[in-house]
Amino acid sequence: MPTTKTLREGSTPKRAAILSAARELFLTDGFDRTSVDAVAARAEVSKRTVYDYFGDKRTLLRAVVDAVGQSLITTIRRTLDDTLTDLTALTEAPGLEDALVTFSMRIATDMLGSAEYATLQRLVRAESGNLSSRGYNSMADTPDEALAERFAAFAEAGLLDVPDARLAADQFIALTFGVALDRLGSANAAEDTRVRPLVVEGVRTFLRAYRTR
Repeated sequence: MPTTKTLREGSTPKRAAILSAARELFLTDGFDRTSVDAVAARAEVSKRTVYDYFGDKRTLLRAVVDAVGQSLITTIRRTLDDTLTDLTALTEAPGLEDALVTFSMRIATDMLGSAEYATLQRLVRAESGNLSSRGYNSMADTPDEALAERFAAFAEAGLLDVPDARLAADQFIALTFGVALDRLGSANAAEDTRVRPLVVEGVRTFLRAYRTR
């Protein structure tokens, strides 16, 4: 079916039902073996409704990945607000180090250990060929950008010296979760007690480079 026509936003419950049905089928049967008819039947909507809302199966797959990604972004932003907002507390030693470790451990448990993250990883690995296209990025940069915004605020408050907040965020992620993934194959702190020491040392290395002198 062509995707050049204007898609309908439609009913929120129907859209949610279609996304849920597509997610289950893409995970169990794979993209190629999942038909729009099967998605429509599981969602209890018409095939025409699926096409009207999403245009084609590939667009539907991207919508599923985006929905999972947005759920994870909500978790990241909530964790940032819970752990890295009180600038007064962060100025007191070792407030900033403790807060960054707490933030990292919350992400490693609540996000990287979540079913949503596992779903995103499975879909991206299995369907990378169907997700890749010019201009499509799913949620790849959003966590980095959310953290960069917070680091920029820390710089304005005099807590960090970060000429490039996005680079600092990328390096923070590499030093914490990236090291755990490279060393252990996972950064899921809920399942592996070895994650925390790596995260703590990563935070300390980051602060040695970026803490205001």
